[in-house]
Amino acid sequence: MNQVKVAGLLMLIGIGQFLLLMQVTQYLYPGYSVSENYISDLGVGPSAAIFNGSIIILGVLGMIAVVLLYKSGIDKVFSALLFLASMGAAGVGLFPENMGILHTIPSFITFFFAGISSLYSYRVDEEYSRYIWPILGIISLLALALFASKNYLGLGKGGMERLIVYPVFIWLIGISEYFIQRE
Repeated sequence: MNQVKVAGLLMLIGIGQFLLLMQVTQYLYPGYSVSENYISDLGVGPSAAIFNGSIIILGVLGMIAVVLLYKSGIDKVFSALLFLASMGAAGVGLFPENMGILHTIPSFITFFFAGISSLYSYRVDEEYSRYIWPILGIISLLALALFASKNYLGLGKGGMERLIVYPVFIWLIGISEYFIQRE
């Protein structure tokens, strides 16, 4: 198996385990509301170990995948953007929400660079899906701007935060599969 395929597999494992365990931790957190709670609320309290461990795994697998992609000649700018997003994700787990600005900075880095990575990935993907990835990146970045301005459009802060991350989750699954299938 070549390095690009391994990178895609690592990315898919990372996002897959995170999506699954994020759902599990929502059930373990008493009174958790996807509309009114931040996603990172799951990183404190009864679900903290699972959530923080899972997002650290997502970030670390992402960083390893990026190194493999970079070594394989994948676009340097794309690699740098995705590395920053992955590094930020690991930082979210290392510095949970109750650590204030130490959490806010990696959260923003993750949100921003994941959206930019999705937007930029049209230069990497050679399939028709390349036209979808920028749209998902734009949705994520627009949602980030609304979130930062506290304009939640009736979705609540948790709902708007999910509008930032869900498009990126979809993109990450898709681009991972592209790398796995790539010859």
